[in-house]
Amino acid sequence: MTSAAEASLPAIRIVIAEDQALVRRGAALLLSMEPDMEVVGQACNGVEAVELSQLLRPDVVLMDLHMPVKGGVVATREITRALPDTQVLVLTTLDDDETVFEAVRAGAHAYLLKDAAENELLETIRALKRGESRLTPQIARKVMDQFRRLAQTEKSDPGRAEVASAPFEANRPHANATLAAETLTEKEEKVLELIAEGMSNKQIGGALFLAEGTVKNYVSRIMEKLHANTRTELAILSQRKRQAE
Repeated sequence: MTSAAEASLPAIRIVIAEDQALVRRGAALLLSMEPDMEVVGQACNGVEAVELSQLLRPDVVLMDLHMPVKGGVVATREITRALPDTQVLVLTTLDDDETVFEAVRAGAHAYLLKDAAENELLETIRALKRGESRLTPQIARKVMDQFRRLAQTEKSDPGRAEVASAPFEANRPHANATLAAETLTEKEEKVLELIAEGMSNKQIGGALFLAEGTVKNYVSRIMEKLHANTRTELAILSQRKRQAE
């Protein structure tokens, strides 16, 4: 449901990247019915997705991972590198751990399966526009599990782990910086812990008795201190931090 404040803002500009025409047109019809959303482009393969995104500079890209010509993971990586203000929402039937992890490392800000409810899709798009990232607890758990496997590989075969983690590290300009260049406060540590559990700003605010805007400020400071670009990176960095302690 659109709030009065959101309804008064410019429409969320969306590009849909989906190779199945029926699914693509169905998503476009659904989103166009929302007063605060506008579908500005549709792409049927990964190359078109990147080109349209660079041309139109949308607020959100709905990205299917199983795309011809150029895969959705590669397209996501190129879009997030070139357009830091564009949020990528992965919408796919694929939910295996490796695929989820690759999409997150590529810079996806949210990840939904195609059987998600319509309201969940709409609310996720609006959350991305507000600057939030969304991973369901199930998806967040897959990312954490995959990262644990990567950490185990690092112990047994450092060279192999370095190659496996390269795409993720390449997305962070400060990848070689110290994990905690600045020490987090006790409250920031708690916020980071709840981010890693997949909580939204609103849920974190409820858990810590803070206003949603205050939580958003905490998240921004934590990102700056840990040199992260998205909440998803914060979740992964949180896991690293725990393993390093």
